[in-house]
Amino acid sequence: MSHPLTRVLTLLELLQSNARLTGTELADRLDTDVRTVRRYTAHLRDLGIPVEAERGRYGGYRLARGYRMPPLVLTNDEALAVVLGLLAAERLGMGTAAPASAGALAKIERVLPHALREPLAAMWETLSFTANAVTGQAPGTGVLLALAQASRARTTVAISHQSWRQEHTERDIDPYGVVFHTGRWYVVGHDHLRDSLRTFRIDRITSVTPRADSFTAPDGFDPVAHLTSTLAQGPYRWQVEVTIHGPLDEIARRLPRSAVTLTAQPTGVLMHARAERLDGMAHMLASLEWPFTIHHPDELRQALKNLAAQLTAAAQRKPEELPQ
Repeated sequence: MSHPLTRVLTLLELLQSNARLTGTELADRLDTDVRTVRRYTAHLRDLGIPVEAERGRYGGYRLARGYRMPPLVLTNDEALAVVLGLLAAERLGMGTAAPASAGALAKIERVLPHALREPLAAMWETLSFTANAVTGQAPGTGVLLALAQASRARTTVAISHQSWRQEHTERDIDPYGVVFHTGRWYVVGHDHLRDSLRTFRIDRITSVTPRADSFTAPDGFDPVAHLTSTLAQGPYRWQVEVTIHGPLDEIARRLPRSAVTLTAQPTGVLMHARAERLDGMAHMLASLEWPFTIHHPDELRQALKNLAAQLTAAAQRKPEELPQ
């Protein structure tokens, strides 16, 4: 690391990766002395990069917060982490309204050195996933960030909301938390208009305006648990009640929380669920390793019999019976 420019760029990378480093720590990392570190920081300031120095025995250097975004310097591992994160977000449907992920990938690819660009391009082109891609319902970036900030600061916000019936309302909410679930973003909180706990899809919120009021969330409130429980009670055709004769923890790991609610009982685990089609429910129950007892609906019994008949026919079918 003999070239001064290399040391200056390495200094920038160190300051980006650490909240604060002393002059001695920087000198050790750069294999130089404290006086040279001061000269290098002066070079960065000349380039418009806001490096702050704290004097004294325990002083050090850091980049100023919120003043200006300095040029981004990434190590190979950091670049890989960013690219994989962007690819995963796209796969999970976590994008926002603007094509931010594609733009970020394009910028990173454009500035990478050739030695790193080629391996990352190979990763991008050959990476496969075991799960299908999710088509996300993208919210506005400003709306999403405003709700997250209000949730952390515990401040009330006014929102403009449009329902699935295209009905537009203005209301104040106390946002308890933001949740991402199967391609959609949700905010859970107290709705002042209805004076009740409500869940809103964020892609249906067109604007967020901070209020001066603050709030206190209920003790122990879990936005994820509330959301999944609410979705499990959605407007479906069939209400299903089944006792599964097995351990609660293991059953909970096998069944989607968004589709069922589970309650421990002396005879097993009571499962409540709602379903639009009973054949799908029959497949889910048949995939479990524990016996179960159906309480209702009785139509689920016939769905299981139909599935059993299909499996029996498949087990008895011989290769020579296949159509030519």
